[in-house]
Amino acid sequence: MRYAIIQTGGKQYKAVEGEAIEVEKLDAEVGKKVELSEVMLVADGDQVMVGTPTVADAKVAATVVAQDKGEKISVFKYKPKIRYRVKTGHRQRLTRLQIDSIEAKGLAKSEPKAEAKEPKAQPTKASTPVAAAKPTAAKPKAKAPKAKAPAAKKKPAKASTPKSAKPKAKTRKS
Repeated sequence: MRYAIIQTGGKQYKAVEGEAIEVEKLDAEVGKKVELSEVMLVADGDQVMVGTPTVADAKVAATVVAQDKGEKISVFKYKPKIRYRVKTGHRQRLTRLQIDSIEAKGLAKSEPKAEAKEPKAQPTKASTPVAAAKPTAAKPKAKAPKAKAPAAKKKPAKASTPKSAKPKAKTRKS
């Protein structure tokens, strides 16, 4: 699996070939190709190239899939006793990118995923797998445990005064 750590919009993202990521808004129309050149790390199996701070001659090619907005964030500022209450909100604009390819000078070019899939070889008569010959029976579903009745709530013990305590002195009424 080939992946890269890229930087865009002041943040770092893990870009994997064939997957989509959401980054801060880029000025590109939907369907356009984008090339990201700030690549911090490129990894392909056992080969890892770490940049200082970026990997030389490395780039990530991506296609803009959508221009979206992120989740709304509410900000509420409050100071007690002085009637200061301010509520504001924010929705970050995002760009969804489909990662097409990751290229670096020291790594071999990756093949598209469609070509990587090959048909599975049929087993020969000499090497017949034993496990495949046995039919597997469906396991019965485990019964859900019965719901227990809620335990009776204990009443708090009353605070009692010890008998040896002196009674309060009565006050005189005039």
